[in-house]
Amino acid sequence: MIDKTQINLLKVPQHIAIIMDGNGRWAKQQGEQRLFGHNVGVESVREVLKGAKELGVKYLTLYTFSTENWNRPKEEVDGLMDLLVKTIASEVQELHDSGVRLMSIGDIDGLPISCVNELKSAQEQTKENKDINLVLALNYSAKWEILNATKNIAKAVSSGKLKEENITDELFSSYLTTAEIPDPELLIRTSGESRLSNFLLWQCAYTEFYFTEVLWPDFKKEHLFEAVHNYQNRERRFGKVSEQLNTNI
Repeated sequence: MIDKTQINLLKVPQHIAIIMDGNGRWAKQQGEQRLFGHNVGVESVREVLKGAKELGVKYLTLYTFSTENWNRPKEEVDGLMDLLVKTIASEVQELHDSGVRLMSIGDIDGLPISCVNELKSAQEQTKENKDINLVLALNYSAKWEILNATKNIAKAVSSGKLKEENITDELFSSYLTTAEIPDPELLIRTSGESRLSNFLLWQCAYTEFYFTEVLWPDFKKEHLFEAVHNYQNRERRFGKVSEQLNTNI
């Protein structure tokens, strides 16, 4: 297992995104209901946040609840919403004391009012913190985000506030819910699945992917270190060839 001493702290990705997968399967292996896995998964969030902070990561984005998750059994959805509210309420003071700024992306207004209120209160309390930004993707859909941005840009062009020729990659990005957040350099998905599942499709154009068989409740900061170490042994070319990178062509 990789430890912190094997990581080059000068080349740590500033933004890591994680698809936290496998809570339900982990619970089933324990002979428990799916919600038990989600509850235990909260400890992995604490572990990974701690590890990211130790490495100097500035943004940690967690795929917490997708728009597709509403299709799950009502009992599980209700349990997840209740867990979200209770977790934010119980963790916000520790987050604040640890210099963590809580942020969110997605269609937040589509969440239950209790979740929205708790989330906004926590964001207000931690908004001045600088050590690390914890970004929760809630009621999030990359397709929804892209469509929403497209509609708002179309409205701006139609009203004369924006000229079509001024639409660039950078401008489009400014209409996304991640406008204040740099694109992730590394995306991790647990539980052995190898897909993006409608997560940060625009933002991950040049992101490095790391897939692991480890189920989310078993994922600890050492697993995060292993992913970062793997990332540091890759060559990120952004369309160039190796020789160009080595000679600064």
